[in-house]
Amino acid sequence: MPALNTKQPLRSLAATSVLLLATSLSVAQPNAPALQEILISERSIESTLPLELANFGVDLEIVTDELVRNHGFVDVAQSLEMLVPGLHLTSQAGAFSYVNVQMQGSRSSDILWTLDGVRINNRLYNSTSPADTLPSSMIERIEVLKGSHGLMYGTQAIAGVVNVVTRGFSRTTDGNVTVGTGSHGLQRLNGYIRGALGRQKQHKLVLWASRDKTDGYEIYDRYQPTATDKKRGYDVNSIGLKYGFDFTPDLSLSMTGIVTDAELGYPNVSRMSINDRTENIVSARLDYIPSDTAKFEIKGYYHTWDTDYYTPPNPSDYWGYEDMGMSAAAVLSPHRFVDYHVGYDFQTYTGQDDFLLIAGEREDVHAVYTQIRSNDQLSERARLAAGVRYNKTGGNDATVWNVSGVYDLTDNLYVQAMAATSFMLPSAENLYRMHCPSGENCTHGNPALAPEQSTAVNLGVGGNITLMQRPLSWQVAGWDRTVDNLISRAPIPAALDGRFPAGFSQTFINIASEVDVTGTELLLRGPVTESLSFDVSYTYSREVDTGTGQQIQDRPRRQYKGSLSYDPQNQRFGANLALKYVGDKSANVTGFGRQGYGDYYVLDAGAHLYLDAHEQHRVTLRLENLLDEEYATSTSSAVLTGSDPQQRFQWRRLGAPRTVHLNYSYAF
Repeated sequence: MPALNTKQPLRSLAATSVLLLATSLSVAQPNAPALQEILISERSIESTLPLELANFGVDLEIVTDELVRNHGFVDVAQSLEMLVPGLHLTSQAGAFSYVNVQMQGSRSSDILWTLDGVRINNRLYNSTSPADTLPSSMIERIEVLKGSHGLMYGTQAIAGVVNVVTRGFSRTTDGNVTVGTGSHGLQRLNGYIRGALGRQKQHKLVLWASRDKTDGYEIYDRYQPTATDKKRGYDVNSIGLKYGFDFTPDLSLSMTGIVTDAELGYPNVSRMSINDRTENIVSARLDYIPSDTAKFEIKGYYHTWDTDYYTPPNPSDYWGYEDMGMSAAAVLSPHRFVDYHVGYDFQTYTGQDDFLLIAGEREDVHAVYTQIRSNDQLSERARLAAGVRYNKTGGNDATVWNVSGVYDLTDNLYVQAMAATSFMLPSAENLYRMHCPSGENCTHGNPALAPEQSTAVNLGVGGNITLMQRPLSWQVAGWDRTVDNLISRAPIPAALDGRFPAGFSQTFINIASEVDVTGTELLLRGPVTESLSFDVSYTYSREVDTGTGQQIQDRPRRQYKGSLSYDPQNQRFGANLALKYVGDKSANVTGFGRQGYGDYYVLDAGAHLYLDAHEQHRVTLRLENLLDEEYATSTSSAVLTGSDPQQRFQWRRLGAPRTVHLNYSYAF
């Protein structure tokens, strides 16, 4: 079953329990063929927000836990990489590592990551993704919102939002235990159990735990002659606990605690560094839904990220941050025709890095926002929404807005549009970095940086067609985004050279001219037979450096994705394929000039078999990179150790080789 593209109309979400339509079809018109349903039982503002936004012209992709399990993915990043159309993701060192993400012409820093609605981006370094501590075993679903979403989500939601939803509550007791092995010393052990206690089932509990470990593989094609430890491994342990209590049918409390301890290898071509990480996330939410016309929510969270970073046998340096905040929101329908969504957010953030000499800087963010949405009483074919958000951060204020809408031309054809502004604050590295660990070509911080601001327009047309008596869903979408004050690196002017320490050759600046990115996405999905379904997409993204006229480094203009799922009813087995193609990329490599790479295909294959009629015992096989394609995800150069005079060699960072994943699961 491919990833889900939730398309309109999802009627009256505020008034009823939400049913996510789990099918290869887009969520379509009321007269569309019957669709398979899976449960999202919560009615809270947080749980229904992505689906509400999708009902007003936002592209939303959902990856379910069933998809993740069938494909045998190890972490969240692998699930996004292979299944989400229009999202280009490459890991820096395999599973459980930082990733480079491009969506609608973005950099990695332009995408906001949340876990159960709690923002988990690392504001010490905007380009450092938080995906290296997110095992796939915790996933209930992954929600990917495309486009600018500064209105509801605040800073950094410039090109999209990735929200990982962890295991949900259940009033009946169930659970699962999985053990796995595979290539490169791969080990997996995870499980969860959930249920409800009390006469009225008012006490709800979910407990999950996981361990993922591997010896790793060599991630470079060339190394320094002195390199000894070349295989990059990981050891990730995570445990989560959720508790829910229903005071009344209208008033409920939910609390979540997640602790992750990870030892992650981060090699370069000469040595292996270790990122020894402890991460804690605690959140609590109070929901009050007194009627179909009013919903209220109060939420608080606390997030810490503590890392000891070292290169044996050297001592470690600490870096980490503390992030906490609270929010309040209400969705109201006091009269006919329109609904109102209003809210307040507060966040306080402190980060420190002893390696790059970033002191414990603190930042407070206050925001208020409101959105007005039409409802079916105004029009059953047109759905419109508009909103504004005011953000205050220290000496920086920013006001962003969002307008979106959908019009159903027929029961099988719609058009949609969204125009929005967003902003992104400079990271602590952008502002305060003062240390050059490599001794050459480093970038110094600039405390005078202004926030980035962007304006984006998204347009789309789509619908349903019937081919060979099978309903297919299609969409053509395009985007155009301009960015003011884009933060970039630039050589230090000669007049200022003496003001910077040795080793620094660059500093961070705001680019004076506007930067423009445009692109197109084509999508087709649906069933071929009752047992076989497919999903194909094509993405074209033009991101040009205004100075050179060339595509920005490490950005492919073209990419394709596809998946094929075979899941016969009343049978104990199923199979799937997932394919991605990445077009030509290039990078400026010191000593070698502009170098091309990319232009590769990666194919994953999977199969599962239930060993018993009750489908409790299951074996899943995944062949990652089935064809053992050798491909580069990036390229650079280094000075050859011991060379005289200094000679440079070019190296490539490699994607994962063919890897076998074998899992056994017991469900109860």
